[in-house]
Amino acid sequence: MLRPKKTKEKREKLSKSSIKKAKKIFSFLKPYSAIFIIGWVFLFLSSLIGLAFPLLMGQLLGTGSSQESALSSVLEGMSISDVDSVAIGLFIVFAAQALFGFFRIIIFTYVTENTLRDVKQVAFGRLLYMPMNFFNQNKVGELTSRMSADIEKIQGVLSTTIAEFFRQIIIIVGGIVFLVLISWKLALIMLGTLPVMIIIAVVFGRFIRKLSKQAQDESAKSNATIEESLMGISNVKSFTNEVFMLNKYKKAINTIKALQIRSGLWRGVFASFIIFCLFGAIVFIIWQGLLMTQGPNPELAEKDFFSFIMFTIMMGASLGSIADMYSNIAKAVGASEQLMKIIETENESDLNIGTAKPDISGRVAFNNVSFHYPQREDVQVLKSISFESESNQTIALVGASGAGKSTIASLLLNYYPLAGGAIYFDGISNKDIDIEHLRAHMAFVPQEVILFSGTIKENIAFGKTNATEEEIISAAKKANAFEFIQSFPNQLETEVGDRGIQLSGGQKQRIAIARAILKDPKILILDEATSALDSESEQLVQNALETLMEGRTSFVIAHRLSTIKKASAILVMENGQIMEQGKHEELIALNGIYANLVSLQGIKNES
Repeated sequence: MLRPKKTKEKREKLSKSSIKKAKKIFSFLKPYSAIFIIGWVFLFLSSLIGLAFPLLMGQLLGTGSSQESALSSVLEGMSISDVDSVAIGLFIVFAAQALFGFFRIIIFTYVTENTLRDVKQVAFGRLLYMPMNFFNQNKVGELTSRMSADIEKIQGVLSTTIAEFFRQIIIIVGGIVFLVLISWKLALIMLGTLPVMIIIAVVFGRFIRKLSKQAQDESAKSNATIEESLMGISNVKSFTNEVFMLNKYKKAINTIKALQIRSGLWRGVFASFIIFCLFGAIVFIIWQGLLMTQGPNPELAEKDFFSFIMFTIMMGASLGSIADMYSNIAKAVGASEQLMKIIETENESDLNIGTAKPDISGRVAFNNVSFHYPQREDVQVLKSISFESESNQTIALVGASGAGKSTIASLLLNYYPLAGGAIYFDGISNKDIDIEHLRAHMAFVPQEVILFSGTIKENIAFGKTNATEEEIISAAKKANAFEFIQSFPNQLETEVGDRGIQLSGGQKQRIAIARAILKDPKILILDEATSALDSESEQLVQNALETLMEGRTSFVIAHRLSTIKKASAILVMENGQIMEQGKHEELIALNGIYANLVSLQGIKNES
């Protein structure tokens, strides 16, 4: 699936395999390839014209010299031979660069934003249709990062970095060509000193940044110790662990001190290197160049010397920036690789081979169903489960945690493939039924309801997105939710907050029930929908649930056994097997597991 964090450093290094995987994202560029090519033409022209700046600037600075330039033939061909023409030439260069740069930026931005819009849409669409096991294996935070941070990396590279990277390459290559034309001897001196110093400076700088990053990480750890200690101050005091926490913090800040001192030492070395070596290399080149301009028969004209210096400065800046650009491109390749893994991973649409769309009446049969989760094949969760439910019946599932109750709910919704056996809906195997068609006839009310940010109206309408306001109000009334909705100033337009944080547990449950009522499913799945509520809320929710269960097949995972006395059948589960099966009175008469559970809850109620 997705690459774990420990390989993060590897993403910054380009490899053939990563490039091969990442370049698939360029398939999203195809619809915009024509205009993208035009953008590259503007980039190329802008970069070439940019090379004229150091050439002309050098000639302008050396206009007082009467020596013939080594580039005289080129300049005369451009009709540039005096101060005025050189100055005019520079303004023409700036104007052309401004024009080409404007169109290049506009085109690259247009192509990038359209491409990333398509990538986001496809990637999110793939995520929505991923099988449940995908989300068991991948953390939501990491998936969200793929959709935000990784796309931002790609955005920066496509719109700016990749263009600037090739621009700097053109400047370096073109600069070397002009340097050789001006003076091959001085060019060899420059290429043998300055680039080496710049590369060493870049490597040095990355090493210092790494030390600073380590110090920042340690600082975050020390801050976490402060936060944990103060938030859990009652625990710290009750266990008299003030000294322990202080020593833990002291250890962290001593590590920070050592890292910062080490970082300061290397920063000092780096500053000394820059002052002596890098600037020394520049002085050495200038010195050698000046020597070549002197004497009765100078090897280099002053104009060419100034042009040489300008080319050297421009190339130095390009060499200095190219390392960071390469690093950003490598990160973007890694990000593209991760996004393509999401896009290319098989989802439910790919795996769903069922095409049948039968009328679902609510008749369900489990036939020797066995199941284990894909990532834990050694743990058998269900072992040859068999039972049947007729339309409009209520099947209750009871048992201890881990018995397999919620797994049955997941299999009804066809979240996972079976390890053995079959599940039939109206006599048709779930493998043969179109998965969306099947789920369209089901509704699920979980124990912990998660509402979406937005209004109460929008959350209820999630059960039927094209519902009218009258239908929404009717569903809210049946769910015993309309009374508390009316108590809010904005009523149905009340914002529920992130994950419904502004509503109580009972209110969220009733909105979830209204959502299910609005969907009007043939099959209803209730997963301990009242277990976490107080007595008053439980009664309101239970009444709403009874309304919801009327006229449909219901599977109820029960925690409080008093709520399932009227069930058509109660399945008592233990270790992935059905140990007892029957109505409430029949199971009480057996005096077995179920009777013991009822007795235990009765004792609790009496106390």
